[in-house]
Amino acid sequence: MRFVLIAAKQLAIAKTRLAPALPSAVERATLADAMFRDVLAAALSATAPDKVAVVTCDRALLELSRASGALTIDEEFPRGLNVAVELATNRLIACGATTVCTVLSDIPMITGADIDRAFSAIPDHPRAAVLVPSRDFSGTNVMVRRPPDVIQTQFGHLSLVRHLEACRAADAPCRIERLVRPALDLDVPEDLLEFTRTPTITHTYRQLARVGLLHG
Repeated sequence: MRFVLIAAKQLAIAKTRLAPALPSAVERATLADAMFRDVLAAALSATAPDKVAVVTCDRALLELSRASGALTIDEEFPRGLNVAVELATNRLIACGATTVCTVLSDIPMITGADIDRAFSAIPDHPRAAVLVPSRDFSGTNVMVRRPPDVIQTQFGHLSLVRHLEACRAADAPCRIERLVRPALDLDVPEDLLEFTRTPTITHTYRQLARVGLLHG
């Protein structure tokens, strides 16, 4: 069984590095909610996975996910991204997951086709992985793992290198799949400028229009 797993921070503490462009914590939380909605919509529209799961401790995001039909995994309190993903991965394995595509919740340009492509890129091997890098080729924004615990996730600074090293250590073939839309994660104000260069029909674009950030 193939799952998409979306990992999301609690809205109240999300996107603090965007404070220079969005000083209001409420505006940052609203933007994080918009990005999550875009990522969730993409996951639900993908055809390769059998199910969509969400791990977070945010009540509003858990409610939204349940209403959409996604499997929800409540981490109960903020544990950090990698601990939350490990918790969720173990839960999905118990549910029969054979392959898991983990997607970060701050890549609002991602589409269902991108997720399908990530699944299809996995090497023909029982133990394998796909890594979709960030725009600067240092981070990892999407990861497909078969089996789901073939390596542990190490999202964060220079995660792409760490994930590649982990695959080598686990003797698991790994493919780097460069995808333009998932490569753009909205972490710092410069990312917002890059995102708004291309108009999109997304919750995120509409929210940035509301706060007057479409032209920097």
